Amino acid sequence: MTDKQHIEDLIEYRLERARETIEDAKLLAKAGHWNPCVNRLYYSCFYAVTALLVQHGLSSSKHTGIRSLFNREFVKTEKIPKKMAILYNDLFEKRQEGDYVDFVYFSESEVTPLIRKTELFVGHIENAVGKK
Repeated sequence: MTDKQHIEDLIEYRLERARETIEDAKLLAKAGHWNPCVNRLYYSCFYAVTALLVQHGLSSSKHTGIRSLFNREFVKTEKIPKKMAILYNDLFEKRQEGDYVDFVYFSESEVTPLIRKTELFVGHIENAVGKK
């Protein structure tokens, strides 16, 4: 397998993970599990962002590094709309709270709109990568 083919396979794998993870989030939402739903929404965006970064030869071993690269290379340069970055950054913070802070409970009204926004985010990244 060539390096180029490996990169293409990795991009497609991460986009597939992003789509699957949205479906996981929807299942959790149907069950009323809002904190895990936020976690899955964040990871859906994370997988999509890592696909975009891989395409451009960028990576980081930390979530904060991925976020920083995304904001610096794609948002500040206006390759990705700022409103998309706001969602990703907001989900990052919410996931941190929901996973690591005691007594944080997200509500249906907080989380439900984020599902559609995450679908749009992933779709936008797929378009940017040229996979949609």
